[in-house]
Amino acid sequence: MIQTLSLTPALRRTAVLAAVLAGLCALGVVVWAQVGGERGIAPIASSSDIEVMGIEVDVRAESGSAAREQAWEEAQRKAWARLDGPSLSDSQIAGLVSAIVIERERLGPKRYIATLGVVFDRQRASRYLGSAGEATRSAPMLLLPVTVSAGTQMVYEQRNPWQRAWAEFQAGQSRIDYVRPAGAGGDSLLLTYGQTGRRSRTWWRNALDQFGAADVLVPIAQLRYTYPGGPIEGTFTARFGPDNEYLDGFDMTAASPAELPAMLERAVVRFDRIFTLALADGKLRPDPTLNIGTPELDPALQRLLDLGRALRAQERAAASASQPTAESGDAITAAPIQTPPPEGSVALYTVQVATPDAAAFDGSISAVRGTPGVRSTGVRSTAIGGTSVMTVSYAGSIAQLADALRARGFTVRQGSNALAISR
Repeated sequence: MIQTLSLTPALRRTAVLAAVLAGLCALGVVVWAQVGGERGIAPIASSSDIEVMGIEVDVRAESGSAAREQAWEEAQRKAWARLDGPSLSDSQIAGLVSAIVIERERLGPKRYIATLGVVFDRQRASRYLGSAGEATRSAPMLLLPVTVSAGTQMVYEQRNPWQRAWAEFQAGQSRIDYVRPAGAGGDSLLLTYGQTGRRSRTWWRNALDQFGAADVLVPIAQLRYTYPGGPIEGTFTARFGPDNEYLDGFDMTAASPAELPAMLERAVVRFDRIFTLALADGKLRPDPTLNIGTPELDPALQRLLDLGRALRAQERAAASASQPTAESGDAITAAPIQTPPPEGSVALYTVQVATPDAAAFDGSISAVRGTPGVRSTGVRSTAIGGTSVMTVSYAGSIAQLADALRARGFTVRQGSNALAISR
């Protein structure tokens, strides 16, 4: 008797999806987790030139080109005045300018209206401005721009306006040494919002070492869209360090989605001011607990460690004196056992495993753990592309362990208290 199974729509969709995946696998198609695509935004190259942005000009002249030329001269004078520079002629000021940045402009037949930025060459302008504005920069700070919107938290998972605003920020004049990842490839998997809530110094040190940073800055932009096409309310919070320490916060509003990039640009400038003030107040110092390479131990614990090292050195010296090993490239280096373990007891042995790649590492570790008589294993060091070292707790002698590993398909070389295996 054949029974007919009735599937719900959800189960039917699951079954169809499983069939499609099975068909893809049958055709040799490999499905990979997506870590590429349109994710990364490369930050602009930082320049040490002096920028003065947001200069508004409105000039009328006989023609549009003449109005633009006069407006640019006026913008240069206004920018120089903002820097509190000494009195100079227009030609002298023009000789110090390296670029004019057009933020917005409208050109008419006889009128020019624009918002401009003026970039002065620092080397040429420093003789008039001096070096009073120069100050020591911060340590390298990893930047994690977090966007919170519609109940989601995003860093580099996909391109977003907050990431773009920081990527386009000219940080050459800032006292903060920003380390701005592009967000492409594995950056979107390593640098996530969840990382900002970690407290493990080991996790943070591994992440910071990938980018050569000493600590982390977390500018958070929480965006609330009031209605489609309407104002966008932004709540911005500056945080710092592995403990997510609060520095400052502020609010801004964009009149429409078209005004959002301009609001975020202003927010970036304000964040830079917050971080600079925190640096001046001594708050933006790298967390000393992140320097896990030189931990400070309790003196009593340090004495115990020194005593243990001395005892191990004496044991190695005694073992070397009683049973020297041959010095050759194929020798297995391990402390020898003077007497074999009692029958039926469990002994701890060192096993060196050839691991040319990650698959060989996983397969060899699993095979050793599944060997009859092996009670437990532990990985002492991992070297993908070289030789990894593990300890094996085995109920029997080292010769019996070698025979058991040969039965598992390994090529085994035996030493006094260690084995070298490969496949």
